[in-house]
Order: sequence, then C-alpha cells, then structure tokens
Amino acid sequence: MDDEGKASFDFRLEGDAAARLVLGGRLDRNAVAAIWPEATSKLRRSRVQQAVVQAGDVTYCDGAGIALLVELKRIQAARGGHIQVEGLADRFGQLMTLFETDHLTKPPKGPGLANRFVHDVGRQAIEAARSCVELTSFVGEIVAKLLKTALRPHSLRWRDTFVIAEKAGANAVAITALLGFLIGLILAFQSAVAMRKFGAEVFVADLVVISLFRELGPLITAFILASRSGSAFAAELGTMKVNEEVDALVTMGLDPVSFLVLPRTVAAICAIPLLTVFNEFFGLVGCALVLRWMDIPLATFFERIKEAATLTDFFGGLVKTFVFGALIAGIGCLRGLQTRTGPSAVGDSATRAVVSGIVAIVVADGVFAVVYYFLGI
Repeated sequence: MDDEGKASFDFRLEGDAAARLVLGGRLDRNAVAAIWPEATSKLRRSRVQQAVVQAGDVTYCDGAGIALLVELKRIQAARGGHIQVEGLADRFGQLMTLFETDHLTKPPKGPGLANRFVHDVGRQAIEAARSCVELTSFVGEIVAKLLKTALRPHSLRWRDTFVIAEKAGANAVAITALLGFLIGLILAFQSAVAMRKFGAEVFVADLVVISLFRELGPLITAFILASRSGSAFAAELGTMKVNEEVDALVTMGLDPVSFLVLPRTVAAICAIPLLTVFNEFFGLVGCALVLRWMDIPLATFFERIKEAATLTDFFGGLVKTFVFGALIAGIGCLRGLQTRTGPSAVGDSATRAVVSGIVAIVVADGVFAVVYYFLGI
C-alpha cells in the first residue's frame, strides 16, 4: 500500500473448501468503494465453506471498512458457510462489535388473522372503556366546579366567557338558521309528496313542528356546535398544551379546569338553547314556504302548529340542549388537554373531539328518549 490512502486486497484459494482474503492499508470510504465489488464477487464465486479474512495489515478502518467485513460475513452465512476475521487491531475490533448482527434474533411470528382480529377488538374495547371513564370523571369535575362557581359567581372569568359565547353562539347564528331553514324545507317537501296521495298535506305542519321541537332542532344544533366549537375548543387547548402553556398555568398555581374549561362550558351551555330556538324558528319558516306553495293558507299552518305542539314538546327539546352543551364543551376541552406532541397532534385532538362529541350527543339523546317515555312526555 502507498501513502495515498489506497487499500490492498488479495484473494487466495486454499484447497476446494477454503479461501483467504488478505486486506491491508487504509479501509476508509473511498478505498473500500474501490475494492468492494471485487472482494464480494470473488467470495460469491468461490463457493467455499470456510474463509479467513487476514486484516493484520489494516492501518485504518472506519464504518465503511467494517461494513465490508460485515458484508463478507453475510455472504458466507447466507450459504451456510463460516468466515473468520484475524489480526484486526483492537481499536477496530471494538468498532466491529457495534456492527455485529450474530446476537440479533428474528422477531416472533405475529398472530394469525383470527387472533389479530380478537386482539384488535379487545384493545379497542379497553381504549373505549378507558375513554369513557376519563370522560365521566372529567365531566363530573366540571359539574362540581360549576356548582362552586354558582355559589361564587365572581370566580368565573366573565370577560373570557362572553368572548367565547360570542364566537360559539352569535357567530354561529347564520349557519344554524340556514341549516334549520333547509331541514324544515326539505322535511316538509318530502312529507308533503307522500301525504298528498292521501290528501293530508295539511298535517305536514304537525310532523315538522313535532320533529323540530323534540328531536331535529336540538340534535342539528348540537351537531353544529360540536363540529364548529367543540373542535375549536380542542384545537385551542391542544395548542396551549403543545406550547406548554397549560404546564405554565399549573406552575403558577392556577387550575387549568377552572381557568380554561369553565368559561367554555358556561358559554356553550348558555349559547346552545338560543341557537336551537333560531334553528327551530327558521325550520318552521321553511315548512311554511312549502305549504304556501301547496296553496295551504298561513292561518291553517299556524293553527296546526298550535294544535300539534305543546310547551312540553318545546321545553322538552330545550332541556336536552343544556346537557348537549355541557358534553360538547367538556369533550372538546378534554381532548385538547389530552393532546400529545407531534405535528398532527392538534388536528388529531380536534378530530377526536368532534367524533366523541357526536357519539356522546346521540347516546344522551337516546337516554332522554327513554326517560321521556317513562315520564309520559
């Protein structure tokens, strides 16, 4: 080997089943790149079972040289042979141990399709149960602190509550009214087409007003609030969690639930009944337009509304909205506080808030339906 950093390589056959590879010089990146193809190809073509790498003349060896030695070992192991490295300096041998793969084992074979399915179902069930426990505990904590706030109203951050109520309530009036109008319009039109066969178009008003007051009005408004404000709550608190602002509040002795969650919960609970009223009103406007198009007088429409719906129907639907608002705000804030680190963490929290909120709303509506049935409402 000369002083320019070149590596020397020699391959010698020692009988039909053995070979010796003599390496020398400086085994750095450039030198190894020059001898790599020849060394590996000669070893493959030799088909020998026993090989020795004589590395006593190696003056320098970095990761590239070690990679060459590991590759030679891999070639021999692939065909059931054996290769031994002799004479390698101790300082290079220590580097060699970092690249050794003999101690590695294959990962255990994964479960079959049926076992994997059972495992996934069990894991999802455990996660769902854990999520329900966390949600129940968090909502219970919010309710307890709301009761304390009712006894000490001055402890609530009212300025922030009004700002959040404006964003969640006043700014959502347009979309709530539009959806209510379209739902009333579509529901009245579809019902009228079916009832016209029996000459009962006038009873479309009965169907629409009961549906809006008891179910569709509160549900549609809750879905809007969950999609619009629940995700916003999760994103806001999630961003604060990622930026360690929540930890800063704890360090300063401030309770994140009282400081961040209660204003959003109070704003949502107060805003959603008003939004529901707007939704139901514009739904009735849409129904009235359809019936007027079918030459049914407005006086008849108003009379059917008074006959079909009662204050029990109206307030029975509004009672649901208070629970829906608490669930939406609680779940949105919980998902925000559960945000982890990562570029997609905030988006994942917002998505989970919307999905969990909608599921909780439907479950709560089912509970209300059973309770109202036994109460005769």
